[in-house]
Amino acid sequence: MDKETLTTNSLLYLDGVTVSFDGFRALNSLSFAVAPGEMRAIIGPNGAGKTTMMDVVTGKTRPDEGDVMFDGAHDLTRLDETQIAMLGIGRKFQKPTVFDMHSVEDNIRLALKHDRSPRGTLLWRDSSEEQDRVAAILDTIRLNKIRDRVAGSLAHGQKQWLEIGMLLAQEPKLLLVDEPVAGMTDAETRETAELLKEINQHKTVVVVEHDMSFVRELGVKVTCLHEGSVLAEGTIDQVSENERVVEVYLGR
Repeated sequence: MDKETLTTNSLLYLDGVTVSFDGFRALNSLSFAVAPGEMRAIIGPNGAGKTTMMDVVTGKTRPDEGDVMFDGAHDLTRLDETQIAMLGIGRKFQKPTVFDMHSVEDNIRLALKHDRSPRGTLLWRDSSEEQDRVAAILDTIRLNKIRDRVAGSLAHGQKQWLEIGMLLAQEPKLLLVDEPVAGMTDAETRETAELLKEINQHKTVVVVEHDMSFVRELGVKVTCLHEGSVLAEGTIDQVSENERVVEVYLGR
């Protein structure tokens, strides 16, 4: 498949992306593509470039060289963070940031995508359509029964789900999710895998994760990064059996 076809057919396309900080190459000619509707797991040791890759895709970091295309038409290297978010790329960081003093439901409502201009804010009304949207998100993130609870009182896993819900409220095409099960119980981890699979029925998802049993539960294509470029790609079994992956990552 030629480069132009691959760019057009991919929702997210990185080609030869290099980022250096004070002489250290955080990304070293990184290339990979994610198809529309796909869920991809990104693994790799600390310092492999996983966070820098997400920083580049969301406009937080400008690459020194390389192409970063979204939806076949948008060159993300030319856009700022706000423009990229408006295109439909949402990012969930490892540490959940929710409005602790507000209810679960109000956190979702505050995150809803609507006209945020002064006029739009003044004229905004809670329509039945938006109420349905909030209810659907609360169902997806397993928090409908505790929608009136103050977010600050939630367990760690529930806060992670709430933040994923706040991301869904912005109606992104692509979700970048950073270590969603860090600090979760085994039961919460399994539930999070199911939650992300449900979301993936309608959205493209990229999950950066260290927990290999969780990655296995997702059952998706895996990309292993090392020293800023792709070391191996394939199923979890293929990647786990790769000698270089065992050497630099799994064998530690």
